[in-house]
Amino acid sequence: MRKIITKQSETRKRKRNQLMIGAILVLVMGLSTIGYSLSSGGTGDSSSSIIYNGIQFTKSSGLWYAEINDLTFSFSYNPKEVEKTETIVNSLNSYSEKPLYIYSENSNAITEIYRNLVYSNRIVLRMQEACPEGQTCTVDMPTKNCTNNFIIIKSANESKITQTDNCVFKEGKTED
Repeated sequence: MRKIITKQSETRKRKRNQLMIGAILVLVMGLSTIGYSLSSGGTGDSSSSIIYNGIQFTKSSGLWYAEINDLTFSFSYNPKEVEKTETIVNSLNSYSEKPLYIYSENSNAITEIYRNLVYSNRIVLRMQEACPEGQTCTVDMPTKNCTNNFIIIKSANESKITQTDNCVFKEGKTED
């Protein structure tokens, strides 16, 4: 059998329960905010910084950032962590306000180029995946040649970057 309760005591009990739940939620939110601020400050990754060829690279949120001519670029690796290659390619001005086509079997490479040339700095008009002329691609993509601004990234045993007309060929080990 259930005890008979007045409306007033039922209302008082409901308010007390709501206040307790509210206080617990405020406490959890406050403690989680404090915990997050303490844990994110302890990684030490935000203070990593190197200078390479007169350019400062600063690590933040897992990426290396560099400011060059009022443009901010982000990279997965700093210049000291990658193999040095001697090459001469067109400057970024040759890509300005023009479409850029890209081919790569590595989606991380495509993401890094997109982040730097389209998303962060808006250098190129647009970026689109394309298939190099004379190659069969599994995905339905337009076929482009070296008359277009085209970056082609392929796996190879030796790291090198070359340019032919408007095509930039980047070759290297998949892990690099």
